[in-house]
Amino acid sequence: MSDLLASAYPWIKSLHIISVISWMAGLFYFPRLLVNHAERDDPTGLLNTTFQEMELKLFRVIMNPAMIATWVFGLCLVFTPGIVDWSSAWPWIKAAGVLGMTWFHHWLGYRRKDFSNGTNTRTGRTYRLMNEVPTLLMVVIVISVVVKF
Repeated sequence: MSDLLASAYPWIKSLHIISVISWMAGLFYFPRLLVNHAERDDPTGLLNTTFQEMELKLFRVIMNPAMIATWVFGLCLVFTPGIVDWSSAWPWIKAAGVLGMTWFHHWLGYRRKDFSNGTNTRTGRTYRLMNEVPTLLMVVIVISVVVKF
């Protein structure tokens, strides 16, 4: 298995980067949808239905598959011999960042369900503030991987 991972390394790394970009696009855009949904909420109107449909499709069709692909290809990279030096700090920092990103993904999913159930209590301001979470985590992850401290 190690030989297969090593020989497929450039492909796995490419697919990992592609899936990360797709996941991040969703993580950046989804909170903006929630901001607009919270600030223009009309529980029984067409706009509410439109927002819910957009949120559901973005979450299920783009974000979930991209997150799963990111994890699968990332774990393949982790198990490729010679790629990760676990005695360094960077893989642990990256892992914490990825876990944080995964938590944020699921938090967004619960907020989508709040709107779907008509139980959202958060304001547009809350979603604006939370929109900064993936940016901060991305900075931590990229610096840890590139600088490798």
